[in-house]
Order: sequence, then C-alpha cells, then structure tokens
Amino acid sequence: MPTAVLGIDSSTQATKAVLVDAESGEVLAEQRAPHPGGTEVDPRAWIDALGTACEGLLERADAVSVGGQQHGMVLLDGDGEVVRPALLWNDTRSAPQAAALIEDIGGAAATVDRIGSLPVASLTATKLRWIAENEPESLDRAERVLLPHDFVSRRLSAGGDAFFTDRGDASGTGYYSTREEGWDHELLRLATGGRDLALPELPAAPQQVMARTASGAAIAAGTGDNMAAALGLSLGPGDVSVSIGTSGVCAMVSDARPADASGTVTGFADATGRFLPMATTINAARILDFARELLQVDFAGLADLTLASEPGAGGVTLLPYFDGERTPNRPTARATLQGMSTATTRGDIARAAVEGLLCSLADGISALEDLLGDSLPGGRARRIVLIGGAAQNEAVRRLAPAVFGREVTIAPEGEYVALGAARQAAWALTGDDEPPAWEIAGGRTLTAEPTPQVMDAYRQLKERTSEWT
Repeated sequence: MPTAVLGIDSSTQATKAVLVDAESGEVLAEQRAPHPGGTEVDPRAWIDALGTACEGLLERADAVSVGGQQHGMVLLDGDGEVVRPALLWNDTRSAPQAAALIEDIGGAAATVDRIGSLPVASLTATKLRWIAENEPESLDRAERVLLPHDFVSRRLSAGGDAFFTDRGDASGTGYYSTREEGWDHELLRLATGGRDLALPELPAAPQQVMARTASGAAIAAGTGDNMAAALGLSLGPGDVSVSIGTSGVCAMVSDARPADASGTVTGFADATGRFLPMATTINAARILDFARELLQVDFAGLADLTLASEPGAGGVTLLPYFDGERTPNRPTARATLQGMSTATTRGDIARAAVEGLLCSLADGISALEDLLGDSLPGGRARRIVLIGGAAQNEAVRRLAPAVFGREVTIAPEGEYVALGAARQAAWALTGDDEPPAWEIAGGRTLTAEPTPQVMDAYRQLKERTSEWT
C-alpha cells in the first residue's frame, strides 16, 4: 500500500483535506466542510469542520500537516480552553493599534529592521494590543496565544495539547523577528500591555516532526496558507504567485530577507528556510461578487459582459477598496467608481471591475519587483503564476496578461494550500534536505497585447483619492 500524507487547508471559508500519495503527489481523495463567516469566529467551529473534512482520511495518512489562514489570534486559558472568539486577519478594528505599535517600537525603519514587516491591522500583535486596550479581562485570563493553524494542529495531536508553529506563519504575528529567526518576547509584551503569554515551539528545521496523532501519524509543523500555497506550487526564487481568493496575495519566493519600511511589502518567512515577501489586498474575489450582484448576472455572464467592452472600460475606472484596504494601507477607505457617462454600458461596469481587480494585483507585483529587483534577472519576476477561485473566470484569465503587461501562467485548478501542507507532511516523513519533487501538470501560459493605459488611469485615481476615507 503506498505511503499517503494528508494536507489540510483551514482557510477563512472552509476546511479542505487532501489525501496525497507521498511519492508522486497524486491526489487520492479530498473532502471539505464550511466555516462560519465573519471576522470574529469561535475557533472550535474549525475543529468541527476538521472532523467532517478529515472523516475517513486521517486514519489512512502516515503524516499530516495544516496550512491555515494567517494572522488570526486565538487565546487559550490555563486549561487549554478558548478565552474568546478568534479575531481573524480580515478584522481591521486594530488599525489604530498598528500605528501605535510602530511608534512605540521606534518608527517604521526600526520596526521593519526588527520584525521584517510593518504591522498593519491584519497582524496578530495589533489584535493583542486591541484586546489589551478594550478587553483586558480576556488577556488576564489567557495563558497562551496561537495562530489558527496552531490551534488545528494542536487538536490533531495525541492528547490534543501539542503547542507548536513554524517560522512562516510566525513571521506574520508582529512578534517574530526574521532578523533573529525567533520570537521577540519584548515585542509581545509591548502588544499585550506587559503581560506574558506562552508562545508555540518553533521547529529546528522545516521538515521536523513536531507531534503524533493518536494513531501514530507524524504531524509536521504546518504553516500559513500563503507559505503552504508556495510549497504546493513548487515555487522557486523569483517566482510570484498571484492568488485571487477572499484576499488577493502576490507572493514571491526570495533567498534575500526583505525589509520594506513603507509597509507595502510584508517580509514574511516561508516554509522552507527562504523568505516569502508579499503584497496583500483585502479586496479580491469580492470585487467580482459585487459586480455580479450589481449587474444581476452569474460569473459566466460577468465574463461575457467584460469581454464585450474595450480595454479601459469606456473611460470607467474602479478603485476597488470596498471594505478598506491593506495594500495600500487604507483601512477606512471605500471603493470609487469614476468616468461614467450616459454612454456607459453594463459591459463597461463589468470590465472596470475586472480591470480594477487586476490593477490592484499589478500594484502588488510592482511593489515586489521594486523591493527585490536587484536579485531578479532584469529586475522582473521570473514567472507569474495565477491561482485561486477567481482565476478560473475567463475574463480574469484573458485580461491578466494585458493588465500585467507580460505572460501569465494559469495553474491547473487545485487546492494548493492543502497540497503544500501535504508536501510538507511528506517532507517530514523523509527528513531529506529538500521537499519531495511533485510534478504539476496541466498549466497554461497566456499572453495578450499589453494595455498600459488601464494601469495609468488606475494609478491616477489611486493618487487623487489618497486622502479620502
């Protein structure tokens, strides 16, 4: 019987479990279960979803690993019980606390030098600071702080009490130092108002076995969802993945430690010992959801309308900051639609939505290249790989190479976070220096005539609205 590994993606929306042949990377089975919505969720709901998604699969696995949504804050008391609902990455109430933390650390440059990233409302440290100022009794009860993937890994372990994480997910907390490659307890106390909380164990090597399930299967360290996706896509240095899901994420694998004092690029670590600088948008697939509902069409209909319009959408430009934005850091911003006239068509509105989405992501790619250009051939990304649910939309596929101004690889449809977690689990089984090589077949490379005027109009609108809230 072939060796099988189980990769788990505990995302914002659902738990997805993928059973994979450890040698070939062939998917043997996959299941999923939904999560409740919102930006504040009882993490025990993730465990209920875990049981459903892993039913019949966990017992077939020789090793397991969890890729989870980054940044979320889970507090446990001395008995290991949940203190309060988890605050998720997309909860932006802690934006003022992010600004205060940067000031307390000594400014943007000092903060980035120490942490690797500039805190924004998504990061765990800002949420701890918000709790310290608004619910101090919750922190008084808490003894441990975990990330979502840590919480799920803990429940998989025999006894349900393992306490570990990895450097990739840890680097998105705001109290892990990519400079020192370890926890920064002084920054943790700064976030908690001086309170000490226990932090998860970090592995000595990315392929370390951190715990065992009740049946004896190895549990790898797990990682954040973006780090797992990079592992699942087998990205190498200079490759950029552009993920269009609930959030939009442009992530580049890098051998160099990034440090962007502007905060546009977050300097995270990856799951292999390298780094994964990324630019992240809060608004991504929801832009298409909004346009579809506004125009009363399905996604195929939205694509048809989009492709019936011309590049530039008849002069209509959408700045798609519907629910605030992280890149650029405008947490209180709202969307702006400009350039409409009595000649504007439904197709123009649809195209403005798709172009606005892609322009926002193109800004992220540019930010990565500007920061890391010295380490890139010709100063540009080696390859751009498009993934995520919205990447399946025909209009997104057709317009992406035009807006980005270069060829784009469309990855075959797959659960890359779960696949990356499975690859890490297989790596933990072998203990080799590098993760197993799994071939990804079925990708498509697309080209189109560049439309730089679309990006120009977008950036002009972005500049004019820089002071709007």
